[in-house]
Amino acid sequence: MSTVNSVPPILLVEDNPMDLDLTLRAFARKKFANEVQIARDGEEALAWLPRWDEGAAQPAVILLDINLPKVNGLEVLQQLKAHERYRRIPVVVLTSSREDRDLRTAYDLGVNSYIEKPVSFSKFIEVAEHIELYWCVFNERPY
Repeated sequence: MSTVNSVPPILLVEDNPMDLDLTLRAFARKKFANEVQIARDGEEALAWLPRWDEGAAQPAVILLDINLPKVNGLEVLQQLKAHERYRRIPVVVLTSSREDRDLRTAYDLGVNSYIEKPVSFSKFIEVAEHIELYWCVFNERPY
């Protein structure tokens, strides 16, 4: 069971092994205090809801890819934001999609931020640092 003083995890929802590795390496390089939990598809992401019901620590932020197998990221976002208890968890779409339709739909569904995945590792580290600082350090979370 998580407490108010504990460091909440980050839930990373990513199916691409290269992007997953890049993200984890960027977080490791920045020495995040937050544990990174991984879901490799939308179905695995949604499987966290009953775990949180049972007392698992809710994430400080969910980093969500859009193009996921089984259940796509926009459907995951829709279900999270419709959930009474978990809709306040910040969700950051971190995707390679440049489609205006995806961007608009994500914001219509309540995403907190939409970031296009950087191509270079150095830019990815920069994005990771900003994500950690804002969502895990400065952002106030409702309990």
